[in-house]
Amino acid sequence: MSKKEFICPVCGYDRLPEPPHDEQGCPTYVICPCCGFEFGFDDDSEGHTYSTYRQHWIDQGFPFFNAKKRPANWNIRTMKRQLENTENGNLHN
Repeated sequence: MSKKEFICPVCGYDRLPEPPHDEQGCPTYVICPCCGFEFGFDDDSEGHTYSTYRQHWIDQGFPFFNAKKRPANWNIRTMKRQLENTENGNLHN
C-alpha cells in the first residue's frame, strides 16, 4: 500500500507528505520541498498569495528548494507540466 501524498497549490508538486491545510482549514506548516512554501507561515505571516509566491518562484528559475527530495528525473519541462496541477484546481490526490 502506498503512502497518500498531496499536491502543493503553489507549484503543483504532487508529493507533499501531508496536506497544506487540515480538515478544519488550519495550516499544517508543511514545507513544499519543491518551491519552499510553508503553509501557515509564508501565507499568513508573510502575506503571500499562492499566485504571487508562484510567480516569484518562476521568476527565480524554478529552483528546487530541498535538493535531497528532488526527483531524479526532474527538469524544467516536468516542472512546467507540474504547474498544470495548480491551474486545474487539482489540489489533492
